[in-house]
Amino acid sequence: MPYRAPVKDIRFILDHVVGFADVAATSRFADATPDVADAILTEAGRISTDILAPLNKGSDRSPARLENGAVVSSPGFAEGYRAIATGGWVGMTASPAHGGMGLPVSLALGVDDMMSGACLALHLKPLLSKGQIEALEHHGSAEQKALYLPKLTSGEWSGTMNLTEPQAGSDVGALRTSAVPNEDGSFAISGQKIFITWGDSDLTANVCHLVLARLPDGAEGTKGISLFMVPKFIPDPAGNPGSRNSLRVVSLEHKLGLHGSPTCVMQFDAATGWLVGAPHNGMAAMFTMMNNARLSVAAQGVGVAEAAYQHALAYARDRRQGATPVPGSGTIIDHADVRRMVATMRAEVFAARSIALSCAVAIDMASATGGADWKARAAFLTPIAKAFCTDIACEVAHLGVQIHGGMGFIEETGAAQFLRDARILPIYEGTNGIQAMDLVGRKMADGGDAAFRLIDEIQRTAEAARPGLPDLAGEAWSAAEALREGTESLLALPLNDRFAGAVPYLRAFALALGGHAHLKAAHADPQRAALARVMVRRVLPAHSALLAEVREGAAGLYELGPDDLAA
Repeated sequence: MPYRAPVKDIRFILDHVVGFADVAATSRFADATPDVADAILTEAGRISTDILAPLNKGSDRSPARLENGAVVSSPGFAEGYRAIATGGWVGMTASPAHGGMGLPVSLALGVDDMMSGACLALHLKPLLSKGQIEALEHHGSAEQKALYLPKLTSGEWSGTMNLTEPQAGSDVGALRTSAVPNEDGSFAISGQKIFITWGDSDLTANVCHLVLARLPDGAEGTKGISLFMVPKFIPDPAGNPGSRNSLRVVSLEHKLGLHGSPTCVMQFDAATGWLVGAPHNGMAAMFTMMNNARLSVAAQGVGVAEAAYQHALAYARDRRQGATPVPGSGTIIDHADVRRMVATMRAEVFAARSIALSCAVAIDMASATGGADWKARAAFLTPIAKAFCTDIACEVAHLGVQIHGGMGFIEETGAAQFLRDARILPIYEGTNGIQAMDLVGRKMADGGDAAFRLIDEIQRTAEAARPGLPDLAGEAWSAAEALREGTESLLALPLNDRFAGAVPYLRAFALALGGHAHLKAAHADPQRAALARVMVRRVLPAHSALLAEVREGAAGLYELGPDDLAA
């Protein structure tokens, strides 16, 4: 089945679940009227469905390749990227001062959701540029903003971020890339970076690398790291691509999925770079880009999950196999277990999309109002959105393969591509384990205030919905109360004991938020009550087991030593 952008679902969630009207009511985002939002989502949906989605399968079979040291993109990507760039989609949230639209993150996230579902391998390129734009807006000098932001915003140039090295993965502070001052105020950047998404490209005139490196006087660890802009072509006095910088693509990684997205090993040999932000403050600047990327990755997860769901639904409605137990189409969707899988996929995609958009609305409200509670809410929801949405991408894609039966294991049906493409999402931009540790560590430094505010909100919604949906409201309220008790227990634990239960705690919180989103949807539109029952009655109950694991702490894990595990 061809991918169809879920414009209607995104619009419904914005209007009835996550409170987008509050964003549009602020002076900062007053231009994001209902008509504007509809026009943006409709046009993005058209591009996703008609232009980007047809490229997805071909890019898997004809991947990016390295020829004579340069990346050659998958067939059709040039036209697809041109549609993204010329439509202004790269600069949706960027400042109008440099050619951006200045629109809310919540609208942009809906667009990212659709374009990621259509062709994630291609859409990764503008997503990285968006993160670099935000980093430069916050930390770049006036000269850097004037030079780079208009070209990045227009899509004429593209951006990357270079963190990881062979010996420095999650432990970024172990990096060895060096930055030596040049006489003209620039720096000579030397070192090797790995896992650099779209590290080279034939789609743009220049590729601008944000690179983490250490100055000669930089301390060991993350506190001694600085951030540098290192373009593929050094801009000439007119701001156009000039001489080639001394950096190169060593090789492309051979990956499980996302074959159309070139993942590069980059070598910098005294490449010319310019400091972004203050010396030794590179991690703060890079985290601006990474926080943007974490929510973008959540949208990627939702997008791939949506595509996998649509693909499986079409197969289930067409495939005939065995006598069905109920009157209907006679296809496998009338078998109870297949119906369970499809319904679970649909319910989880809706929950994940709602959580991601709720986080985006919190970011917009924090930006528009400066409110401390909005900032805390956005910070708290970011690791939940990143981890839950990307886990759901893998789980929904897994169910999609299962629904296809043996044909799901055959590449020609296309079901396996979604699973292969999705598998990286829980890993990059901070593994989901790290997201969970962040949630129970730094994000609980307020004593759980942000968590308890969300739990209170879930219970208020349940009380409001109780007259019309007493069964669903009661179960959502009870799940929130269990989460409150689980949070109190978590806060009483030492940090490593929290870490042992961090992943199940994040999942339990996400399930409660997902049930909350479905309850709000059913309260707004009774026709959505059946799907809400799938979420609340079949998916949400897992929170009890998850919270039981949270209370276990770490001791039982360390009773098993490395030798015991190897026995």
